[in-house]
Amino acid sequence: MRADSLPGISGRTWKIAAVTGAGAFMAMLDATVANLAIEAIRRDFGVSLALVQWVATGYLVALAVSLPVAGWLGRRHGYGRLWSAAMVLFVFGSVGCALAPGPWNLIGARVLQGLAAGLMVPAGQAVIGSMADSRQLGRLMGTLGLVVALGPAVGPGLGGLLLEIASWRWLFWINVPVGIAALLIARPLVPGGDTDPHSPLDGRGLLLIVAGLPALLYGAMRLGAHGVETVALSSVTLGIVLAAVFVWHASRQRHPLIDVRLLHGRRFAAATLTAGLAGANMYGGLLVLPLYLQTAAHQSAASTGMQLLAMGLGSALMLPVAGALTDRLDACRVAMVGAALLALATLPLALGVTLTRGELAMLLVVRGAGLALAQMPAMTAAYTSVTRAQMGDATTIVNVVQRTGGALGAIAMVVLLAQAERAGESGPGSGGHGEAFLLLVLLAVAAIGSAAAIRPRRMAS
Repeated sequence: MRADSLPGISGRTWKIAAVTGAGAFMAMLDATVANLAIEAIRRDFGVSLALVQWVATGYLVALAVSLPVAGWLGRRHGYGRLWSAAMVLFVFGSVGCALAPGPWNLIGARVLQGLAAGLMVPAGQAVIGSMADSRQLGRLMGTLGLVVALGPAVGPGLGGLLLEIASWRWLFWINVPVGIAALLIARPLVPGGDTDPHSPLDGRGLLLIVAGLPALLYGAMRLGAHGVETVALSSVTLGIVLAAVFVWHASRQRHPLIDVRLLHGRRFAAATLTAGLAGANMYGGLLVLPLYLQTAAHQSAASTGMQLLAMGLGSALMLPVAGALTDRLDACRVAMVGAALLALATLPLALGVTLTRGELAMLLVVRGAGLALAQMPAMTAAYTSVTRAQMGDATTIVNVVQRTGGALGAIAMVVLLAQAERAGESGPGSGGHGEAFLLLVLLAVAAIGSAAAIRPRRMAS
């Protein structure tokens, strides 16, 4: 398709994408910067690390609880209204964090932030998806993805700077003016959306998924923090079982909490699987790469941070390009190229090739670009394969699969590294790092296959 045949995107649509993207940026930023403040918070309140770690864990678990409910709330009240309400809750939660007089108050405010973030991100994506033409969505999602990707990329640097010059409380105060500005700008711009006040709630499905997803994510986090242990494995197993029962239950309901029957569509299923595999590769890589850089490549913590920043910037800078290519060509080819780049950039690490710091940085930039080219077009393909009425369920499913894939990817890395540690293996190319990177290569190859199953289709009206 020629570039001049692409439909233009109005200024109003760009503004809506920008303001909803601000919410997603804040959610991703808060998922990273709070981790830096754990030790400062522990010292300030004089509590144990076991308690204060819930400042980070509580946010992620709460996000997993609210994420599955986003579709039903959006159908019932309108996705624009849901986005605005979630932003208000996020700002209130940020104020609560900044003013928290003790650890339990801080944890409670972080839970409120997480609940709001789990609603805000898919609601914002649904607003954009319901407004855009199928040949506009790639550019919009690419630009939105750039904003979201900048959160994890700049979060550690920004958080570290604030902790150096001010209190950890300013990590939360910075959300307040941004959130208020976004709400004021959004008020005349973001449409409230269609409402269905009689949309029934699938209570059994809600219980299954809000118990299953947090159990899975909590187990994954314990595996990352403590290695293979009974509590972590039991939590992961319970989460997987409850999630499987939820899918079985939802596929047989007339009004399910999430319409998993969308996965019967080949394009949507292939695109969602590709996004999930890319998510597993991203989060699995984020777990194993710091360990590899500091132990096998013998780099300092500061140097490791710069290498990971290079990978994040590679993703951020490639996302708008990926969006434009998706609109011009098709998600299938773009995602396949991205997954292939991801595999090629990870293969030298799996083979234990000796690299200079500069070569390693360039390799991580390519890996970041591959992640962007694989993940964003897959998400766009999923959203352009459903009707506007199905957009809320589609965004919820894709976000759930991405986060679940990320959790499972992290679990796999921990298991491989723990096995290598017990066997006494170390060094680049060993059964620890080498096998972990090899698994990331295989995940990228699997993503090539799933991306190949994505077929062009115009968005239904």
